[in-house]
Amino acid sequence: PDFEVVDAKQCEDEWEPGCGFPCVVKPLALAGSRGVIRADSVDELAIAIRRTRAIIAVEDDDFEAGHVLVEKYVSGKEYAIEAMLKDGELDVLTFLDKPDPLEGPYFEESYYDMPTLLPHNVQQAIADTVQQACRASGLITGPVHAECRVNGEGVWLIELAARTIGGLCSRLLTFGTGFTLEQLVLANLAGLPLAREGTAGAAGVLMLPIKESGVLRRVEGILQAEKVEFVDEIHITIREGNRVIALPEGSSYLGFVFASAPDSETVEAALRKAHALLNIVIAPYWPVEGEANVVA
Repeated sequence: PDFEVVDAKQCEDEWEPGCGFPCVVKPLALAGSRGVIRADSVDELAIAIRRTRAIIAVEDDDFEAGHVLVEKYVSGKEYAIEAMLKDGELDVLTFLDKPDPLEGPYFEESYYDMPTLLPHNVQQAIADTVQQACRASGLITGPVHAECRVNGEGVWLIELAARTIGGLCSRLLTFGTGFTLEQLVLANLAGLPLAREGTAGAAGVLMLPIKESGVLRRVEGILQAEKVEFVDEIHITIREGNRVIALPEGSSYLGFVFASAPDSETVEAALRKAHALLNIVIAPYWPVEGEANVVA
């Protein structure tokens, strides 16, 4: 997409990006959709830049602490791609479908399903786009995580990172390849071929989003959700009594729900049913005087 890197201090009010509207404001060096905000007008853009600027102000790198990326918003379905590079050649490990629309104003990740329901020609188009981006970026060997959107105009690269997928989501790669993420990375680095064997059926994960900021009191309904057919595990990764912060200021998930089933549609249905059974109880957070100000 069209984009520009701008000084956040100089473009908060009455500034219009060259890419037009709608657009998306992004930090230069964060993850997990933190600080990523869609804007549909000049006023919304000023608010978005102001919020993102407050988030990045603590970055150690002066440039990253003072600049943001403003990018043309791209409509369409979004997909994640996990791959390995060896001597510059891309080896796709798996495509991950994102069934929920990601239209903003914030872009929280939620459902990942595999294997993909994309037709083979679209898979190939995505792989070709990521391959070209890796070459243009000078990436040669190692893991690659990429995100693309697909619409009537083709494939759009949204993100390319020289890293593996984050959090507990890496467990999906074991289902898709027969090896752990660590085994895949080390084998790639050592030049050792692995005869990958994907498991029959489908698998998926729900990254439990934090809908409101406050203090986590408890998560109710876990036992009922674990009994949902095809649900494998539920992990709540934030302990009771700890503070939780919603996007765009937040930087973590509440937890993860894993499922496996004969097909992707059944996986998604199981994850959604389990999610509906969970009741997340969050109490208000009252900051102590003098504490660092965080938008909540």
